[in-house]
Amino acid sequence: MLINPSFGLVLWTTVTFILVFLVLKKFAWKPIVNAMKKREETISNALEQAEKVRQEVAELQAKNEILLQQAKEERDKILAEARQIKDKMIAQAQEQARREANNIIESAREEIKNEKLRAIEEIRVQIADISLDIAHKVLEHELQNPELSNKIIEEQIEKITFN
Repeated sequence: MLINPSFGLVLWTTVTFILVFLVLKKFAWKPIVNAMKKREETISNALEQAEKVRQEVAELQAKNEILLQQAKEERDKILAEARQIKDKMIAQAQEQARREANNIIESAREEIKNEKLRAIEEIRVQIADISLDIAHKVLEHELQNPELSNKIIEEQIEKITFN
């Protein structure tokens, strides 16, 4: 039976198929086609949106690269300025330290010079006092004995020590 279909079976199957086809065409075909068109439009819109987003992302990446490069350049500029300021401050500090050291050295030299002059003056005063003592003793003894006067002068000269 299945291998040899009868004419009636083929006829009714064909009639049923045509009826189902007409019903589907009238009621289901348009909604299915409309759904397929909507789906196609949705997919097309999604692809367009994806392309727009891809382009926007590419533009943002390019802008980010530019901003990153500008930030690097700004950082390098700031670091260079900081180095210049540091070098300038170090040079100023060294110059000020050099001036202060020179002032201290000059002050010390002046003080040494003044101390030296005071010491020389003090030695002169001491020599003058010793000379007066010698002269006083010589005069005292000279009146009494000239040989003894010479001996006293020599002794007094030996007592004087110069540093």
